[in-house]
Amino acid sequence: MIDRLPTSPPPQAVRLPVRPDAGRYLVLTAVFVCAACGLVYELELVALASYLIGDSVTQASVVLSLMVFAMGIGSLLAKRLRCRPAVCFGLLEAALALVGGCSAMVLYAAFAWIGESRVVLVGFSLAIGVLIGAEIPLLMSLIQRISRRDAEGTVADLFAADYVGALVGGLAFPFLLLPWLGEVTGALLTGGVNVVAGGALVLWLFRRDLTVRWRGWLLVANVTVLALLATATILVDDFEQAARRAVYGDEVRVAIHTDVQEVVLTGGPSGPLDLFLDGRLRVSGRDEYRYHEALVHPAMRGPHARVLILGGGDGLAAREVLRYPGVESVTVVEVDPGVVRLARTDPALAVLNEYAYRDPRVRVVAADAFSWLREPRGAYDVVISDLPDPGITPSTKLYSQEFYGLIERVMPYGGRLVVHAGSAVSRPRTFWTVDATLRGAGFGTRAYCATGRLSGFTTGPDRSTGTASAPRDWGFLLAGAGWAPGLGLDPDAPRLRTLGPSALAAAARGAERTRLPALPPSTLVHPRYMD
Repeated sequence: MIDRLPTSPPPQAVRLPVRPDAGRYLVLTAVFVCAACGLVYELELVALASYLIGDSVTQASVVLSLMVFAMGIGSLLAKRLRCRPAVCFGLLEAALALVGGCSAMVLYAAFAWIGESRVVLVGFSLAIGVLIGAEIPLLMSLIQRISRRDAEGTVADLFAADYVGALVGGLAFPFLLLPWLGEVTGALLTGGVNVVAGGALVLWLFRRDLTVRWRGWLLVANVTVLALLATATILVDDFEQAARRAVYGDEVRVAIHTDVQEVVLTGGPSGPLDLFLDGRLRVSGRDEYRYHEALVHPAMRGPHARVLILGGGDGLAAREVLRYPGVESVTVVEVDPGVVRLARTDPALAVLNEYAYRDPRVRVVAADAFSWLREPRGAYDVVISDLPDPGITPSTKLYSQEFYGLIERVMPYGGRLVVHAGSAVSRPRTFWTVDATLRGAGFGTRAYCATGRLSGFTTGPDRSTGTASAPRDWGFLLAGAGWAPGLGLDPDAPRLRTLGPSALAAAARGAERTRLPALPPSTLVHPRYMD
């Protein structure tokens, strides 16, 4: 938050409407508020960039490194502004409130209507960093005009107020602003707090240090910024609806923010249904059967009385499992109960999953799969890992060697594990890293893939690939603890639309053609999916 503080000759004291000690505390309060707002802007850019672009580690590194660099530039530029610190600080805070407050809205608009937000992200990171970097030198000049205390004590006070403000802003963003207001409204409200704090400090505490003309200009600037932010806040709902239609099309039927993610349902009940989780296509009613048949049925060859599904809150994997009469229990471990609730209650999605959650054999556990598996569990004949793409940073722990070690503990010898491992064709390094990780955990594996995401299907984003269109295949790994199960179908398998013995053999050959040898496994300490 604080870069280098330039030194200058002691400024002349200014007449204040309060005692010098009270004025000093008011300036430190402004430092506290500005630091909190500045950190909210940073975190908001990181969160929105991770959501829109993907790969949260890379986006956080880009945003934070650019902002720290820009803060240094802003601190140097502030040298030229210290001749009129009150005026310059007032204008700077108005600009920072406008730029930081509108950053989330502009970034989302660029993604929705242009399809590219990286340039906008870089621009806002640099602009906000320059403005934040110029704050402390100007505040240092203002506090020196109030009191002639030693410079070391002043710097210590500024550092303390700045760091405590950053702490409050950093905690307020994930626990208050994001869950209660969302990214766009939260950023706009933060901008409003920012402009009020900066404007009140200058126009009241330092009003005798301003000419009548400058007081008028600062008042107009602050009122204008506040009016713009208030207008944008009023229009947030309309903006989000328009942006959502631009991203997902005109058939958005359900759009909710759960405690875990954004869930969007388009199409249905008369047309094809599409389910997006955090902007990534998870279910396409056009061809989801290709994915779920390939995911479930090869693993059901053999004992399958007790089945564990990790993820799969949409109920579609459970639908395929329940087609086997020998299934006695199905446990679905889903981190987001909002998805399960939607799968139970939405008419189109419930029809698609054939009302799987009404079956008494199905039990739902709302928990993170990694944490849930760490507790002692019973044995499962089949474990189905229907989890998000391994190339997404939050998912890497669910494709780690440690995670597969936990799964191995709940599998008897002869049990099977099937893993959705991303696209074997478009992302072979990621796919075969999952294979290497399973082997590192002691599993024998068989690779196969399924074609899908019908040609020409481009509705909505799929940020797992960084493109507007979805992958054309899904890759799977069938694994056994200490043994490699053969690919095939159970003799009692129901009639399938596309999957048969010959199709499964071709799917295995197609996956093998993409093999990359000698890849290291991925672990919690060293994730290897960010290719």
